[in-house]
Amino acid sequence: MKTIASIALLFWIPFLFAQETLTQTRIGIPASFHNIVEKDGILGVEVNGKFYPEKPPAHTPLTYHNLATPEVTAYEDGVIINFRDPAIEGTLYFGLIDEHSRYRQPIFSKVKGKIKEGKVKMKIAKLKGKYDFQGWEKRGKIRLGYRVTDPKGRILTDNRLNVLYRNGKFIPSVTLIEGPFLSRPAPDGMTVYLAFDKPVRARIRIDGRVWDDGKVCRKHIYYISGLKPRTTYSYQVEYGPWTETYTLTTAPLPGDRKGFRFAYASDSRSGTGGGERNIYGTNAYILKRLMIAADRDSTDFFLFTGDMVTGYKTLKDQLRLEYFNFKNAIRYYTPYRPMYVGMGNHEALSRAFHKYDSPSSLAWERYISVDRFPFDSQSAEALFAEEFEMPANGPLSEDGSRYDPSPETQDFPSYKENVYAFTYANAGFIMLNADYWYTTNENYVPLVGGNPHGYVMDNQLAWLEKTLAAMERNPDIDHVFVTIHITPFPNAGHADDGMWYYGNNEVRPWVAGKPVDKGIIERRDELVDILVNRSSKFRALLVGDEHNYTRLVIDNDTDIYPPDWQGPRLKLKRPFIQLTNGAAGAPYYALQDVPWRNKVQTFSTQNALMIFDVFKDKVKVRVYNPDTFETIETFELR
Repeated sequence: MKTIASIALLFWIPFLFAQETLTQTRIGIPASFHNIVEKDGILGVEVNGKFYPEKPPAHTPLTYHNLATPEVTAYEDGVIINFRDPAIEGTLYFGLIDEHSRYRQPIFSKVKGKIKEGKVKMKIAKLKGKYDFQGWEKRGKIRLGYRVTDPKGRILTDNRLNVLYRNGKFIPSVTLIEGPFLSRPAPDGMTVYLAFDKPVRARIRIDGRVWDDGKVCRKHIYYISGLKPRTTYSYQVEYGPWTETYTLTTAPLPGDRKGFRFAYASDSRSGTGGGERNIYGTNAYILKRLMIAADRDSTDFFLFTGDMVTGYKTLKDQLRLEYFNFKNAIRYYTPYRPMYVGMGNHEALSRAFHKYDSPSSLAWERYISVDRFPFDSQSAEALFAEEFEMPANGPLSEDGSRYDPSPETQDFPSYKENVYAFTYANAGFIMLNADYWYTTNENYVPLVGGNPHGYVMDNQLAWLEKTLAAMERNPDIDHVFVTIHITPFPNAGHADDGMWYYGNNEVRPWVAGKPVDKGIIERRDELVDILVNRSSKFRALLVGDEHNYTRLVIDNDTDIYPPDWQGPRLKLKRPFIQLTNGAAGAPYYALQDVPWRNKVQTFSTQNALMIFDVFKDKVKVRVYNPDTFETIETFELR
């Protein structure tokens, strides 16, 4: 019988495809691509008389539907959890949740269950008597946490479960499985995102006021308003017979110069070392440490820029499961403090086509892989907007740009909630996306179209310039921070891409069979020019992608071009500061030989958390290892 053990490669290979079974399709092909055609109802890439058909996603039991929202039924000693797919086998660990703990972790019991053919018995009755620290036998309510592992002990997911206990019988109940997730802090309120394992009516209660959308559904989004600035409130999440209590703190008024604190990190995709360092797609061990450290450091919000998960998937519900595991790890922070997230290359959700003559050993490079379409429902950007509640004030898309091949149709994905700006007290923040409309191998971009890793396209760049100019004119803003996943000046692990590609300016997007005018290095220079030369308030670019901590200072004495460069050379009015913190759990990289290596001020392969204290005339930065609490460095930005 096929079990989870036989699909273990799902942990390590981003794309795992089915046998060569071609499925009929009637999907419209965006005009922004070229050489992607439909033949006899089959999508494929046709080049030089050869047809490379789409590789349909392989069947996998590892989906959000199966593992995050399984079917739960009662039996005499507890509940039976049905993960819906007989290929799921392994072990279920479970225990009561300590509700007196701020972070509400389960205390796993010695009782466990064997998962056979997708089903397992959770013997809750074994947690009676001396093991009942919740008092559920008298109270009639049980809050449980559980963990699913495969036959080799690898963790697939963590989850929660609420159960009622009435007249000696166990009754499965509704459970809050995602959130609360706080976002978009404002002086008068906050956004609260909730997701449940089944449809339910839910409400938020603060100081006697109630927010209730009246809907019976799985996901609820509440826009809390009418609160006081810089004020901490207790809030209750009420659903069915359950109530959970947390706190939130509203933002200061615009221009408030009393000081605030934020955290920054990036790249928490799965690491090596086993255990919680890879809970299917994310390094939950380090991520939890980051969240708890940032919470204990009383940060006002957390900024996290991409590669949250391993990603590179072709199946939407499989990537959704990885996001679920990421959300479980950040749950140690987000019920109390807001978080802003952005996209990286590992958030890729693609359509992949055969390319048998590719020499690469990497799965995503053996296939021609483009951003999944239809863009409005299947793209990486569309799924990201479904999974997170971020500001929606960025550019619309690259539709309407000078290279838009068909103004009447949607030919690019949306920037909604993956490119945006916000202000907090006396600072402005801008989130960019250099993995938009991403074709996962730059060598295939001329073949089919798409955007290579690291390129900021025209409409996004124009929006950045406009937004930065507005912040420059705003008297309430003293400092501006811009964040993007990709490094303009890679130092350790990404010299072959980033915004450098070993000095190859030929790398650029292709739209409808034509390359755009500017290459990657020219576009890098335009980006840095806007940040440094057109804004006196810009303080630093916060980046990830490289799995280390690096502080780099670029000035006019820095060599930033390949030896044969014939184009214009960027002149800076002041030094450009690039702060790389891709050290949130992904496997490390060492320093590489790049022209600006002598401008690296600090480098560390330790896991790192950055803490920014923002005042009127300066910004103090602390960087430390959230696992060992060793200080990596401290410095100031002015």
